[in-house]
Amino acid sequence: MVDASLIVVYIGEILVGIGVLCDLIGAIGMLRFPNFYLRLHAATIGTIGGAFVPLIGAALMAIGSTYLGMYRWFVAGGAIVTAFLILILAPAGSHALARATHHAKVTPVQPKVVDHLEEDGR
Repeated sequence: MVDASLIVVYIGEILVGIGVLCDLIGAIGMLRFPNFYLRLHAATIGTIGGAFVPLIGAALMAIGSTYLGMYRWFVAGGAIVTAFLILILAPAGSHALARATHHAKVTPVQPKVVDHLEEDGR
């Protein structure tokens, strides 16, 4: 019979693997996308998927581990708090960067399809 803590560790390892894939996709997007706005989107994918998801996985691995002893709860708590701070602050930061770039009138390489901020300014 499989121990429940071992299952939690395996789920944590899967989440860390998903985070690796999100970081890889974000890095490829940073290299391939043509303008700032699309690269900002790739960076946000790398931040949320590549930092939030693995931190939750690390917390699960810490909870399921036996060698950390009592300190596993401190490691898991720190990982969860850090993950939720990243989840809250990363989209707000990327939105602030995109808005500042738009107000600086940085023109994208490709023509704009829809620009709601420009329409609201009229």
